[in-house]
Amino acid sequence: MLSLPLFTFPPITLSHHPSKPLSPTPLLRRRRRHLCFRPSPDLSSACATAQSVIVEEEEDVGAGEEETLPAGLRRDLMPDHVAVIMDGNRRWARMRGLPSGSGYEAGVRALRVLVKLCCRWGIRVLTVFAFSSDNWFRPKVEVDFLMNLLERGMNDEVDNFLRENIRISSIGDSSKLPDPIQGLITDAEERTKHNSGLQLIVAVSYSGKYDIVQACQSISLKVKDSLIEPEDINEFLIEQELQTKCTEIPDPDLLIRTSGELRVSNFFLWQLAYTELYFTQSHWPDFGEIEFVEALQSFQQRHRRYGKRDS
Repeated sequence: MLSLPLFTFPPITLSHHPSKPLSPTPLLRRRRRHLCFRPSPDLSSACATAQSVIVEEEEDVGAGEEETLPAGLRRDLMPDHVAVIMDGNRRWARMRGLPSGSGYEAGVRALRVLVKLCCRWGIRVLTVFAFSSDNWFRPKVEVDFLMNLLERGMNDEVDNFLRENIRISSIGDSSKLPDPIQGLITDAEERTKHNSGLQLIVAVSYSGKYDIVQACQSISLKVKDSLIEPEDINEFLIEQELQTKCTEIPDPDLLIRTSGELRVSNFFLWQLAYTELYFTQSHWPDFGEIEFVEALQSFQQRHRRYGKRDS
């Protein structure tokens, strides 16, 4: 369905830092974006008066050029696994006088940008905290909207994953998800399982505490069935029972949390033992190429000792 904008803003860039020059890295696509409004049936009547729509016009640029990293980044110091807590969608919308759903939809667009950057810059695994097990306690209208957004996203993106050689995986308590979404996730995982590019792990209905609990329960059953002895339990065995066993790189090198919050919020409690943490004031919908470069530059300037003393 075509939207008829009531008014249009001038084109904006992907970043919210107008004073900073964009990276000279050649983009595979050039975007011109403008913001318009249309009625949205997906939210309650209280917030269904308008829905922001960023209209993107794309054209091929530099498709045949060799990919280079932005200035200040070194390929040999790039993280293998980046995890992101995508926070601040509702605050982003509230600051603009928009319904909360508009913030989540803008967050989906920010995720698309990040996925493409990870593919271009050689990051092997990207894990995004999309929906916490605690989020089920939010108002039903918000949960329903998020489930609808997830369902639409899975429908719309799986063909792109195939074209871009992206492998999709999901972690979390999927039994709580609506049946259609469970089916879409299973289908996406099956169709992309042989892709060898970026592995995108989506944490949905995920809890770091529950991840450890379910690992302990699984190990306990193996002890009960005399498959292993209690003294056989070690870190390696526990890691094999965590939900991140779906990837060869279960522990993130870098965790990014947006929107200024300084906590991990029940995410990857085991896996973050030696992860470098990066917090930014940017709300998730504003997190673009410049912000990602800043996070990677911060990561590359750190010396990871894993508890050991410098020689």
